[in-house]
Amino acid sequence: MPVKEQGFSLLEVLIAMAISSVLLLGAARFLPALQRESLTNTRKLALEDEIWLRVFTVAKHLQRAGYCHGSCTGEGLEIVGQGDCIIVQWDANSNGIWDREPVKESDQIGFRLKEHVLETLRGATSCEGKGWDKVTNPDAIIIDTFQVVRQDVS
Repeated sequence: MPVKEQGFSLLEVLIAMAISSVLLLGAARFLPALQRESLTNTRKLALEDEIWLRVFTVAKHLQRAGYCHGSCTGEGLEIVGQGDCIIVQWDANSNGIWDREPVKESDQIGFRLKEHVLETLRGATSCEGKGWDKVTNPDAIIIDTFQVVRQDVS
């Protein structure tokens, strides 16, 4: 009875293994670079999101500056120094005055740049003093410049 031979010869298996080894080595060299690039992009996006969130927060307060549902006295936006500190007032509860007390419900909020960190203080009356809270993490973000400039729109 005749026996039918099937399968690959030893030479074909060795050639297939050599080709797959070359392909696997190429993929092994490409994968770490791909992972590194992916991590870099993820960090950049996280940094962009963090910065955008902080800019959005300050911008929202600037948009509200000076709002009063009555007769408030004082300046709605005080820009101090070179614009690296601002104090914003707006009538958050629409009671017709800019409340100063209690501090936790005060209608004044300040933002300043100190030692490469953006800080904020509810109830701020000046840009000096203690009690300011860090808005940015100095280990993650170093801010070189924070400046608010008043522009007349005509």
